[in-house]
Amino acid sequence: MSVQPVNFEERAKHLVSKMTLEEKVNQMVYNAPAIPRLGVSSYNWWNEALHGVARAGTATVFPQAIGMAATFDKDLIFEIAEVISFEARAKYHESQKHHDHGIYKGLTFWSPNVNIFRDPRWGRGHETYGEDPYLTGRLAVAFIKGLQGNDPTYLKVAACAKHFAVHSGPESERHSFDAFVSEKDLRETYLPAFKECVKEAKVAGVMGAYNRTNGEPCCGSATLLQKILRGEWGFTGYITSDCWAIKDFHENHMVTRTAPESVALAVNNGCDLNCGNMFLNLLIACREGLVHEETINDAVTRLMVTRMKLGMFDDPEQVSYTAIPFEKNDCEEHRQLALEASKKSLVLLKNAEHLLPLDKGQINSIGVIGPNANSREALIGNYYGTASRYVTVLEGINQVLEGKVRIHYSQGCHLYKDKVEGLADPKDRFSEAIAVAQKSDIVVMCLGLDASIEGEEGDTSNEYASGDKKHLNLPGLQEELLETVYEVGKPIILVLLSGSALAVTWADDYIPAIIQGWYPGEEGGKAVASLIFGEYSPSGRLPVTFYRSTEELPDFRDYSMKNRTYRYMTTEALYPFGYGLSYTRFEYREIELAQSKIQVGENIICNVKIKNVGTVASDEIIQLYLKDVEASVEIPKWQLRGIQRVFLKPGEEKELSFLLTPRMMALIDQKGKCILEPGLFEIYVGGSQPDERSQTLTGVRVLKTVAEVVGSSVELEY
Repeated sequence: MSVQPVNFEERAKHLVSKMTLEEKVNQMVYNAPAIPRLGVSSYNWWNEALHGVARAGTATVFPQAIGMAATFDKDLIFEIAEVISFEARAKYHESQKHHDHGIYKGLTFWSPNVNIFRDPRWGRGHETYGEDPYLTGRLAVAFIKGLQGNDPTYLKVAACAKHFAVHSGPESERHSFDAFVSEKDLRETYLPAFKECVKEAKVAGVMGAYNRTNGEPCCGSATLLQKILRGEWGFTGYITSDCWAIKDFHENHMVTRTAPESVALAVNNGCDLNCGNMFLNLLIACREGLVHEETINDAVTRLMVTRMKLGMFDDPEQVSYTAIPFEKNDCEEHRQLALEASKKSLVLLKNAEHLLPLDKGQINSIGVIGPNANSREALIGNYYGTASRYVTVLEGINQVLEGKVRIHYSQGCHLYKDKVEGLADPKDRFSEAIAVAQKSDIVVMCLGLDASIEGEEGDTSNEYASGDKKHLNLPGLQEELLETVYEVGKPIILVLLSGSALAVTWADDYIPAIIQGWYPGEEGGKAVASLIFGEYSPSGRLPVTFYRSTEELPDFRDYSMKNRTYRYMTTEALYPFGYGLSYTRFEYREIELAQSKIQVGENIICNVKIKNVGTVASDEIIQLYLKDVEASVEIPKWQLRGIQRVFLKPGEEKELSFLLTPRMMALIDQKGKCILEPGLFEIYVGGSQPDERSQTLTGVRVLKTVAEVVGSSVELEY
C-alpha cells in the first residue's frame, strides 16, 4: 500500500485559519501556549544540541563543536548528530508522557552554530566549526542531516542554523554593534555555510543574529532575510530571532522608536518566532496598520508546518521516530562514540625527539599538574548536557596506568586567579607543583581555559570582556606555572584544554610535546591518556589558526577578512590551520588529473595515492587546496576544497579521488558576483596546507600540480 504524501502546508493553513489574532500572535513567541479548542498543545521552541542534548538533564556529552571540527570527519559528525537526535527523541517522548512541556524539552534545536570563527578572541568561537567556510559547510550539512533524519515525511528533530549572519563578536557590543562587511566578504566568507545548510541540508530553521549588518538589524534585515534567505535561496522554513534580540531594535540599535515598530520590522522581513516576548506587541502593531494579519498568518503557518513535520499533530504510530525508547539515552554505545570522537579531535602540535607515545613500562612515577588536570568544566565547553559520568585527564591517566605507576597530582594554580584558596597567599599551589615535578619521571601539565572565561555574554565570569578574550595568552598564573615547573628539569607534556587558539610561543620553544585537547567531552580524559600512552595515533587537525601574538591581529571590530585566517593572513602562523602530527608517516604519490586542460564549466577530477610508510596504524586527513593563479581580483592565497579521512595500516596504500566543480574554481568579485575565469589553477594535496610553516613542522612537502581552464569568463549562481 503506497503512503500518500502529507500536505503539511495546507493542514497548517487550515489550522491557522481557525485561530483568533491573539492566538496566532501567542504562537509566535518561543513559549507558545496551548489552544485546547484546536488541539494545539503548549510548546517551548527553545532547545539546544550543540554537542549533545543540552540543558535537559542526562545526555551523552560529545566534544565541543570546535573539537568535532578538528576531526575533519563529516561522516563522524553525521553519526554524532544521529545519536543526538536519538537521545532527543527518547527524552522528548518521556517528557511528553509526564506532561512536561518546559524549556529545553522540545524537538526544535537551535544548533548548529555556523558562524565563521574569524578572530580567536571571540568567546563563542568554540561553538563553531572553525575559520574556514568550506570545512564549516561540509560539517554543518552532515550535522543537520544527522539531526533531521531521512524519513520522507517527518523530521526526527528540527535543526536551526545560527546566527544569520556576519556575527562573531565582540560579545560586549552584540546588542548594538553594526558589522560592516563588503559584498565580497559577505558572499565569499560569511554566507557560504549558511547557503549549504539551506540548499543542501534543507535545514528546518534559521536564527538571526543580535547585531546589525551594514546598518540593518539581522533579525529584521530585508537584505539577509528577504532578499537572500527567502528570495535567492528559496528558504521555506521558520526564522527565529536570537533571544531578546527584537527589543534591541529600539533600545540599542535605535533603528525603530517603539516596540510595535520593532516587531513589525522583524515580522515584515520574515522573522516568524521571537525568543523573548516582544512579539506580543504584534496585536498593537496590527491594530496600528504596521503589520497585516496575512503576514502573521504566513509566519504562524510556517511554525505549524515545522511542528507538523515533527509529528506533533499525528498519531504516534504514524511517526517512526516515536518508537525510540528512553533507554537509548546515555547508553554505552553512545558513550563509546563520544570516546571515538574525542580521540579523533585531539591535535598533536609538537612531539620533539618522539617523546610521545610514552611507554608505561619505562615510567615509575608521573606528575599531573594544572588547573585543567582534574576539571570537569574543561571537558564540556558551553551549551552542554549532563553526563552520567566524566573522565578528567587525571582520571584517564589513572585508568590507563591501573595503579602500576605512582601518580602525583597538583592543581598548580587557579585557572585565572592568583590563588586557589581565598585566604591564602598568591601562588599558593606553586610549591606543591614543584614538589610533584621533582618526585616524577615525567610531567603532564594541563592548562588552558574553560567556558567560565570564554563564552557567551552573560554566561561567563569573565566580566572584563563579556566572554571574549582580551589577549591570546594563558590566563592568570598559568604561564608562570609552566615556566616554573620547566625549571625543575623534567620532560613536560603540555595538554591545552581550550575552545580557541592560544599564543603558546614560549611552550613551542621549550616544551617537547604539546597536545591541543579542546573541550573533549565526557570521555575526554580517557582519550587524552590513551593518546599519551600510544593506544592510538593522533589524527586531528586544527580548524583554526594559532597565532604567535595578539598584536598581529586586526581590530576585533573590523569584519574585513584582510589579514584574517589562513586564507588572507600575511604573517607566519605558530600552528597553521589544517596542521596536526601523527605517530606514523605518510607518503603521497604524484597527483594525477583526468585532464590537465578543461573548458570553463567542466569538472576537474584529481587522483592521488597515499601510503603509510611508518610503523603505526593511523588515520590520515588528506586536504586539497586550490589556488587561482591569474585571478582578476584579490582572492584567498589558497582555499580548502576537499577533505578525506582514511585509515591505513603500516605499509598499506590507497588511491583517493577528488572532484573540483566549477563553483569551487569560481571567485567572488568586489560586487559579490560569482565568476569563473579562465586561467591556471594550482592544486595542492597533502596532510596539511601548502604553506612553508606547515611543511617545516611536518617535514613533508605538499604535492602540487597545475590545471588550465580555457574559454570565456562566466557568471555562476552564487
